[in-house]
Amino acid sequence: MSGQPNTRLADLFGLAGWSKGELARMVNRQAAAMGHPQLATDTSRVRRWIDTGEIPRDPVPRVLAALFTERLGRVVTTEDLGLVRHGRPGKRRDAGSAEHPDGVPWAPDRTAAVLTEFTGMDLMLNRRGLVGAGAALAAGSALSSAMHDWLHTDPALAADAPLMFDPLRADPAGADRYEAAPIGFQEIEGLETSVEVFRKWDASRGGGLQRKAVVGQLNEVGGMLSYRHPEAIQKRLWGVAANLAVLAGWMSHDVGLEPTAQKYFVIAAHAAREGGDRPRASEALSRAARQMVHLGRPDDALDLMKLAQSGSGDETLPRTRAMLYTIEAWAQASMGRGQAMRRTLGHAEDLFGSDRSDVPPPSWMQMFDEADLHGMQALAYRTLAEHEPAAAHTAQRHALRALALRKEGYDRSQIFDHISMASACFIADDPEQADVYARLALSSIGANSSHRTWDRLREMYRLTSQFSGYPKIEDLRTSIELVMPKEKRRAGGAATA
Repeated sequence: MSGQPNTRLADLFGLAGWSKGELARMVNRQAAAMGHPQLATDTSRVRRWIDTGEIPRDPVPRVLAALFTERLGRVVTTEDLGLVRHGRPGKRRDAGSAEHPDGVPWAPDRTAAVLTEFTGMDLMLNRRGLVGAGAALAAGSALSSAMHDWLHTDPALAADAPLMFDPLRADPAGADRYEAAPIGFQEIEGLETSVEVFRKWDASRGGGLQRKAVVGQLNEVGGMLSYRHPEAIQKRLWGVAANLAVLAGWMSHDVGLEPTAQKYFVIAAHAAREGGDRPRASEALSRAARQMVHLGRPDDALDLMKLAQSGSGDETLPRTRAMLYTIEAWAQASMGRGQAMRRTLGHAEDLFGSDRSDVPPPSWMQMFDEADLHGMQALAYRTLAEHEPAAAHTAQRHALRALALRKEGYDRSQIFDHISMASACFIADDPEQADVYARLALSSIGANSSHRTWDRLREMYRLTSQFSGYPKIEDLRTSIELVMPKEKRRAGGAATA
């Protein structure tokens, strides 16, 4: 008991709208349904949890997390409720603990537990048809401040799992959620293959259709990590967890579950660092930065990119550094910083060209090829063209090059290229060409589950208004209006930290 109010629990309790008596009765019913009929919670105990920071014993924190998750329609973990026995659990995130938003960074031996709990709650929301709205995105500055020292220290693989006499025994938290068994290299190879299958599906069709499968696979990997495996297997298992968490985050971002996506990116960074892969941790943070730019928060993106660049380590390949620079350039373009953007893209081009490919790129970097380099340059120049219209011509050149280089199976990226090209043409006062590429995007966008493609299409649609007197453009606008889903408030997009 801390003696201080648990403001995290108090805030969520207020959002839920229960009385203390109601919550006590629901805890007892939910605990019985989860196999703990002996639990007897009352109003006075709930009051102590909230007012004095008392942390109840297991399984009560998990029961409360399940109740709040269902009530609020978004993932709520025991960390969110301030019910974890480490650090300062009762501290309000926005009142004196900005350096540790959402318990970041958590203790090394908590990563597998946090991963398993969060994915379990996410799956529960999937089953019940709820969505991850109502939470706020943490600011990039808060996340980067919290994670700076943690990311720059050497990872300690010895902390991957609790140290026990029996190296293959699961820890209690993991055993309660998932009946895992020791795995070997054959199982690891199967998991790595599944990651590649999910990654290719995402690149082709977007994140909406396979998100639940990825989250479920990640949940199982979290259970496997509760065992002490031989170091070589444990390291690769952390790599699988990082890759799946990035995919879960990217797919969540792709369908507009923004706070959920951010949490997965942070989990991915933790998992990568636990496995000793600092470049992978930085790439996970760069995904969070791309999310911030997409949501109109480029200053937060630059904070995250500064951390990603500085924490990536000396072993980071030139192509990976080039990718990081393209995201930084997009953020700069969003802020109208043309000179800085051009300088940053110059660094990206130099690094990409200097990659001799003598060292095979990791699997997660194989998606970033020359087509993606030009696609990101097209996006950056098209974004800058909102501030400097002359940049639209350069955007067109890169978009055309990206389209010429795109490989089969990268359908979503091709849609983005078409939209970048069409948008640049509208800004460059070339509605004829713009109409051609806009219709190419429109012809394939319906077969993709990515909400981000619709967000970009809306941005392009805004540019068509100045040509509304042209018959072709009037027809294009009508076509877009007929098929475009109604715009909804993006979860967490406009929220503050």
